[in-house]
Amino acid sequence: MMNFDPADNIQDLQFFGEFGGVNPSISDSSTYTFLSAKTMFDTFEGNAEGCYLYSRHSSPSNLYLDRAMAAMEGTESANVAASGMGAITPTLLQLCGNGDHVVSSRTIYGGTYAFLKNFAPRMGISTAFVDITNLEIVEKAITKNTKVLYCETVSNPLLEVADIAGLSKIAKRHNLTLVVDNTFSPLSVSPIKLGADIVIHSLTKYINGSSDTVGGVTCASNEFIASLKCVNSGASMLLGPTMDSMRSASVMKNLRTLHLRIKQHSHNANYLAERFEKDGLKTVYPGLASHPSHELYKGMINPEYGFGGMMTIDAGSLEKANELMELMQEKNLGYLAVSLGFYKTLFSAPGSSTSSEIPADEQAAMGLSDGLIRFSIGLDNDIERTYQMMKQCMMEVGVLHKEDFATI
Repeated sequence: MMNFDPADNIQDLQFFGEFGGVNPSISDSSTYTFLSAKTMFDTFEGNAEGCYLYSRHSSPSNLYLDRAMAAMEGTESANVAASGMGAITPTLLQLCGNGDHVVSSRTIYGGTYAFLKNFAPRMGISTAFVDITNLEIVEKAITKNTKVLYCETVSNPLLEVADIAGLSKIAKRHNLTLVVDNTFSPLSVSPIKLGADIVIHSLTKYINGSSDTVGGVTCASNEFIASLKCVNSGASMLLGPTMDSMRSASVMKNLRTLHLRIKQHSHNANYLAERFEKDGLKTVYPGLASHPSHELYKGMINPEYGFGGMMTIDAGSLEKANELMELMQEKNLGYLAVSLGFYKTLFSAPGSSTSSEIPADEQAAMGLSDGLIRFSIGLDNDIERTYQMMKQCMMEVGVLHKEDFATI
C-alpha cells in the first residue's frame, strides 16, 4: 500500500494564471523572446532556468502538466508528448542504441509491440518478448547487452499483472532501467514506489478521460528528463513529439477529476466482472479472486481507487464477439471503439484491432483468443441497469442462454 495519496499531490499544486486566474494561462506561442542575447545563449546551453526557448523544447503550459504528472507519480520530473507512443518511443531510444537489447512483456499495447519488433531493429535494438509474470523466465532472457526491462502494470489486453517490485529487484541486480507503462492503472498503482525507474502514460486514456485529446508523458528523474530534452542529443527534442499547449491545458483541467472518475470506473467494472463470472462467462478482471495475480495486485494498489476499469470476457468466437458488440452499441450500452477511459463504455476485439500488429501465432501463444472482448467500463450511474441490459444482449446473440436466466 502506498504511503501517500497521488491525488492529494495533484490537488496540492497551485498554478495561477498571469492575471490571477484559477487556471494557468495558456501559452499560445511557438517561440519566446529574450531581453539579452546572452540569456538566449544560456538557454540553449540549458543554463537559464525559467526561460523558454521554443515550444518544441518546452512551454509554460506543458511544464504545468509536467509538474502535475511528476507529482502524481512521485518522480522528480516529467515530459509530456503529443501521444502515448510519442512518450514511449523517445524514452526507449534515449535508453538504447545500436547493439542494445530490451526484455519486454509479450502482452503489451500493439503499437509498442510493433515498435520493438519491427522498427527498433532498424537501429540495431533487439527485443526478447517474455511472460512477464514469470520472474525466472524474465531473468533468463537478460543478456550482456540488455539495457531495459519493459512492462505494463496491467497488460493490454490480457490484464496480466506485472510484479513491479520483483522486476525492480531483477533490474537492479543487472543494472537495467525498469520502464513501466501505467496507462491502465493511474492512481491505483504508483510504480515508482514499487521500484520502477521510469513511468509512462498515454494521457489520451484515463488521465484526460474525454476522448478528445491525444497525449503522453514520461515521468522520471531530473537527469533523465533533461537528457530527453537536450537540444543536442535528446530523443524527445530531436524527434519532435511535442504536445500542443492548448491540449496540455485541456488535460490539466481534466486531471483534477481523475480521482473521482477512477473510483467510479473501478466500482462499475468490479460489479460487472463479479456478476458475469457468476453467470458462467469467462471473465478476466484483477479484482476477481479467480485472477491469477489477484493477491499480488491487491498488495500493489491504493485500495481507495480499486482494481481499475478494464475487464475482458470471451464470447467464444470473433463472429459472436462482433455480433455482441454491434448489438450493445445499438442498445446505447457503449461504443464499438478502441481506446479506454471514456465516460461511456468502450469495447473492441483486440485480436483484430489494438493488438492486430501481433502475429496470429503469437496471439495464440499468449492466450489472446479471437472471441476476446476488451471492455473499458464507463461511468454509468445505475450499474445494475447496465448489467441487466448487457446480459440481455448476451442472451440475444447466444453468448449466454435464456434458459439459464428465466428471471430476466
